[in-house]
Amino acid sequence: MATPASKRRKLEHHSSDDDDDDDDDDASFASFSESDDGQQNGGAQSAMDVDGQVGLEEDSHDDEDEDDDDDDDDDDEVVEADALAPGPAGKKSLHQPEPAARKADRKSTVDPTLSAFSAGTFKSNVFKLQVDELLEQIRPRRGKREEAAEHALHILKKTIEQAAPIAALSVDDAQRQLLKTSKVAVPFPDPKPPKDAKYKLEFAKPAGINVVGSYALKIATRAKDALEIDMMVQMPSSLFQEKDYLNHRYFYKRAYYLACVAATVRKAHASDYDLQFEDLHGDPLKPVLVVTPALRQSEGGAEKSAPRWRILIIPCVASDVFPQERLSPGKNCVRPAGDEEAQPTPFYNATLRADMLLPSYLKLIHSAATSCDAFKDACLLGNTWLRQRGLGPSIFAGGGFGNFEWSALMALLLQGGGPNGKPLLSPGYSSYQLFKATLQVLAMKDLSKQALVIGPGKMIPTGDGTPLVWDDSRGHSLLYKVMPWSSQHLRQEARTTLTMLGDQLFDGFEACFILRTDYALLRYDHVLDIPVALVHKPTAGWNDARDAYRRLHSALKQGLKERVSLITVLPPRHRPWQPGSARGSVSTDDKLQVGLVINPDKVNQAVVHGPAAEDKAATAAFRDFWGEKAELRRFKDGSIVESLIWSTHDERSILEQVVRFVVRRHVGEHAEAALTFSDDGFAKLVKGGQSTAAFQPLMEAYRQMELDIRGLQDLPLSIRHIMPSDPQLRYASIEEPSGIRGKQRPVPADVTIQFEGSTRWPDDLAAIQRTKIAFLLDLGRRLEESSDNITAKVGLENHDADILNQAFLDIIYDAGIMFRMRVHHDRERTLLERQLKDKSLPTATKELAATGLAAYKRNYLKTPAHTQAMARLRSRHPPLSGTIRLLKKWFASHLLANHFPHEIIELVAARTFVQPWPWQHPSSVQTGFLRTLHWLSRWDWRTDPLIVDLSGELKVPEAQSIRTKFEAWRKLDPGLNRVVLFAASNVDSDGTTWTDGRPARVVAGRTTALAKAACSQLEQYPHHLDPRSVFQSPLSDYDFVIHLNASTTGIGLQNRKGGSNGTTQFKNLELAALNDESMIGYSPASCLLTELEEIYGSAIVFFSGGQERGVIGGLFSPQTTAKRGWKVNLAFSTVPVKQDGEVRAEMNREGVVSEIARVGGDLVQKVEGQW
Repeated sequence: MATPASKRRKLEHHSSDDDDDDDDDDASFASFSESDDGQQNGGAQSAMDVDGQVGLEEDSHDDEDEDDDDDDDDDDEVVEADALAPGPAGKKSLHQPEPAARKADRKSTVDPTLSAFSAGTFKSNVFKLQVDELLEQIRPRRGKREEAAEHALHILKKTIEQAAPIAALSVDDAQRQLLKTSKVAVPFPDPKPPKDAKYKLEFAKPAGINVVGSYALKIATRAKDALEIDMMVQMPSSLFQEKDYLNHRYFYKRAYYLACVAATVRKAHASDYDLQFEDLHGDPLKPVLVVTPALRQSEGGAEKSAPRWRILIIPCVASDVFPQERLSPGKNCVRPAGDEEAQPTPFYNATLRADMLLPSYLKLIHSAATSCDAFKDACLLGNTWLRQRGLGPSIFAGGGFGNFEWSALMALLLQGGGPNGKPLLSPGYSSYQLFKATLQVLAMKDLSKQALVIGPGKMIPTGDGTPLVWDDSRGHSLLYKVMPWSSQHLRQEARTTLTMLGDQLFDGFEACFILRTDYALLRYDHVLDIPVALVHKPTAGWNDARDAYRRLHSALKQGLKERVSLITVLPPRHRPWQPGSARGSVSTDDKLQVGLVINPDKVNQAVVHGPAAEDKAATAAFRDFWGEKAELRRFKDGSIVESLIWSTHDERSILEQVVRFVVRRHVGEHAEAALTFSDDGFAKLVKGGQSTAAFQPLMEAYRQMELDIRGLQDLPLSIRHIMPSDPQLRYASIEEPSGIRGKQRPVPADVTIQFEGSTRWPDDLAAIQRTKIAFLLDLGRRLEESSDNITAKVGLENHDADILNQAFLDIIYDAGIMFRMRVHHDRERTLLERQLKDKSLPTATKELAATGLAAYKRNYLKTPAHTQAMARLRSRHPPLSGTIRLLKKWFASHLLANHFPHEIIELVAARTFVQPWPWQHPSSVQTGFLRTLHWLSRWDWRTDPLIVDLSGELKVPEAQSIRTKFEAWRKLDPGLNRVVLFAASNVDSDGTTWTDGRPARVVAGRTTALAKAACSQLEQYPHHLDPRSVFQSPLSDYDFVIHLNASTTGIGLQNRKGGSNGTTQFKNLELAALNDESMIGYSPASCLLTELEEIYGSAIVFFSGGQERGVIGGLFSPQTTAKRGWKVNLAFSTVPVKQDGEVRAEMNREGVVSEIARVGGDLVQKVEGQW
């Protein structure tokens, strides 16, 4: 039930400052003016006014207040959203009271059925505080940079107004004269005007000059990059004729007028400002003049940086120069040559119409900001959201949807867009409600198929994929710059954000407003590079280039269909150019990039069924598109259909085969030959990383083993559960399970078996362990008797602690697959807890009981539950398996494997899939792995727990309980000496099951540093990152490095072609070593590492890569090994040294390293380092 309107106002969040009163709402768009601004020809309005309705004041009171605080700091206080973090709760800005006095209640005309748009109250108080702090930091503030820019605006305004008129000249004479006298080349768009054109070009004093855009409306966020201000220069209507809207004539005259402005400014201020031409938002039809401060020479001769600002001088024209109906989307305004049929030119028409409507939209947005208190803050939130996703006004680089489009759309929705023409948004909404409701509009409706019309008119989308938001009162398509692929991308981002904001378990503020999502390798699964000169001719006009991009997108979309969920075309950015030079053309080095987001369920489909043979029209279209690749086939169900067959044995993936075929057929052979396809190179670093097929023999053997055991007759006790508890059985081991004897030694997969309860079990822990041995012996004997292809052997463990598990049963199938089974008896937990509570027992006994209880919970309760949850999660997200395996390889490659249990690494990887924000769920191993590293680089494990909901069943109270446990641990252990990482899930709420005692702070810190280094590679190589570079780290970071002997440790044995001396062992000896059942599950390197940690663990931190890297790194602990007074029972060898006249004991590092080499014996090849 929606909150009543009368009460909802008390709950609404208004981010506006208390001093934003009515006077401020009606204040100037920019805080500058001069007393003589009103003196213009013909009694024109003030040069900075918009139709005289909005005046410009000298200084607004809020700017003066802010400037007092910022005068010294200037731009140093400018904060970019990337670096924002919620401030401490004690900041005064977070606790400003709501305004006591509100404006008069406004009657809302919002349809009551649209309650979803008003249900945007904050999800938590913390989220509200974060939004308040964000708004406080990004609101525009007037400092020295703004003052310098406004001073330049005044100077430019005077200069342009004093420009001398130029009489009408022919096109050729006009551009020749301007180039000769001012060294300014007219930035004509393509195609260039004919030299013998009948119309003439001239220049006259502008009809008006105004500051427009986000800066003028105070809805531009503060940022560290250059301040950008739009200055509108209105060309006199007398310069244009009735038919100038046809055939680019308006744009030719506009370009000449801009060139004259550039010549005027250059002549007057050549030493003060740098000038460049630039395509406005990437639109070649609309060049603008960019004015920036010139670099000055300091006293020492070095260049001194000037305040960072940019002024864009944008020519425009009055709204009544050309009839509105002549520029509707269905009209043709570029007459074709010859007898070609005239097609509508909606983009051309909307581009010209946009120049006519600049003042109108300025007034619209200003009116919305006046009538809706939270409008400006909602614009700031929207602008931040867009920028963090790489979206902006540029047609290709930003998708054509920027701050203006967001603000104008929101302003229009405050006027209409709802049922029966009623407003879709209410002026009483808070900034967050406006922001969220606008996202819902973008997400809920496919605007390329169903137009959003604001006003009484009706419009039908063009059908070319361009979204349509029709402003009927102005006769303009607001989203005319948005390409079809940009529309789908924008909608996907909006839907993802709404889902993220609806997640009640986890805070989505950082993912919504702080994180950048526009890294190509994090956003896309594959990126294609095609030389842009091979997609369209370098001399092609703007329309031809745009049409070529559309054709490429359409062909890929039709060819890939369900294999991909998103195709984004990213042409090269348009470069600015100097006024004296010609507009730059496409370089042969420029690349067109295409980003693909795949559908993992369909991407590797080898057989594609087309239309049935009876459908002649569909069959002809299918063959026309696929050419010789299409073939008619009869299938088992009797159907005869057109089909496509893609090779599963090609070294290239099926996706790459399809892409290359489509590009070759529909773009050209040269384009296909030059195409670079970024395959999932990361997944190839682990064998079978893109598939789980290699795990199927093990899973089938596990099911067979379960059937064999349950099929045994006359067991002493019936079986309750057989549970998998090994990484191999959850598709998460680095190496594929070995199922063929002779290739590599199989690694046993851990399994637990639980029998039904019985009173015949002993009530003593040691006796229970002996009973388990008897059960396993009997079970092994029965299995061997039941099948000839099973070998069962009992092994012993934990010899020095009789209350811990003593035995396991190795079950080996002839195929080489092996399981290691342990017995779970629930009575052990009760007995261990009883010992812990018994105050009469000695401390050593209770410590052993605590160790046993932790091992019991970990091995028999948490690990099996974790295994089942991860296996189910993998079935929902196929790339999860490869992501986990690749992440484990990353940890091992950086010698961190011994510090992080398998389960912790798996939870870290799983988090990327269950909490993918700000992206959607990863659809490839590459994106899953890189996004996981991206999160690792940002995870502040000191203050944030890792909570992973593996099943989607975690409730809010349960999550809060986990956070309470985390806070309790931090209070209990503030120095992080015992628990550094807190990792919990819905199957393990304790959070310390696998992290109690490990990793240490230094290891966690190194992990973060390595992840940050990997992410820096993403920034350095945004499109083509060498996967191997992410897995390399120098050994020089360690005090010493132990190089292990591969021939004795077995590390890399399966990949090594020869022995340590380059000689090959006899084949029968290699097979015997691999098939030695007594060595199965035994790792000499792991045993050596365990012994070293037991002996030297208090003084040295060891780093190992397990089976991935045959070295062990060592770091001496500075706290433990520092010079100290001598005493007995020091944990390491020492030597006496003199310090301040006293004899101190110092660790004998050389001697300790020598001892380590002797302990390792034949396992150690050499030891390197400095000590």
